[in-house]
Amino acid sequence: MYIKKISSLIMAGILMVSAVGCSEAKGTEDRESMTLKVGVMPAVDSAPIFLAEEKGYFSDLGLDIEVQVYTNAMNRQSALQSGELDGAMTDVIALVNNVENGFDIKVTTSTDGAFPFLVNPNYADSKEVKVGMMEISVSNYLADKSLKDYEVEKVYINEIPARMEMVGAGSLDMAVIPEPVASNGELNGLKKIMIENNEEFSPDVMVFTGSTIKNKSKELKAFHEAYNKAVEDINEDDQEAREILISKLELKAEIKDKILIPEYNQARVPDKAYLEGIMKWNKEVLGKEINLKYEDLVDGSFVND
Repeated sequence: MYIKKISSLIMAGILMVSAVGCSEAKGTEDRESMTLKVGVMPAVDSAPIFLAEEKGYFSDLGLDIEVQVYTNAMNRQSALQSGELDGAMTDVIALVNNVENGFDIKVTTSTDGAFPFLVNPNYADSKEVKVGMMEISVSNYLADKSLKDYEVEKVYINEIPARMEMVGAGSLDMAVIPEPVASNGELNGLKKIMIENNEEFSPDVMVFTGSTIKNKSKELKAFHEAYNKAVEDINEDDQEAREILISKLELKAEIKDKILIPEYNQARVPDKAYLEGIMKWNKEVLGKEINLKYEDLVDGSFVND
């Protein structure tokens, strides 16, 4: 009887340890399944993502995130379309054209950026101006909005560093360059002129593929939650954002106080009127008719009401 009792206790202990082990294994498995790969551009828009990663906000929520920086938007787009990325930082001009062409992506939040012109110091403010930009992108959109009184020759260059080099060499009068890379150019002798955005939303956005939205809703919820936490930090004190941008983008430390830091918003999606305006511009300037509904472009389920 005594032996049976001891055996029962031992067996109960084994079962308890086994149950705990299974529970821990399951927890580990769940945690390991929370992965996300995103592509960002060398822009101040990326600061909340960089900071959330640096401060462990993603990992605190069980999300293992991989952040890739792209200086060429076409390379980023290829990585997104080939499935190498779950989501990426892009702009609403590229968004509407990609969705119209059958690529299943949606905006889950706007981001906040700053886009100056970098100007060759020998440019004499002529009404005829040669401007470097990317064709289907925010750079084209902002140049059109800002240079209405000029006769603009548009030169399409995807690589951001190449645009800056051509401005410095005098091959271009100016180029639309995202901040903080623009401040690096300013440090090298180019003039930096801020492009004012008087619209409610920034033209930059984070998009995720349809399959990611469908199959990784927990990951996306954690992504936006960590993003919002980093936004709160930056708006309280932007020094960490300046430092993390310089570190992650391998920029010169001397630009720290020159960087134009926007006021970041909590995760939010652009409204219907804004996207309809983008589609109208797309038709008038790029000559491409966009036949999409707001719901084809936006998923607002990961932002706060």
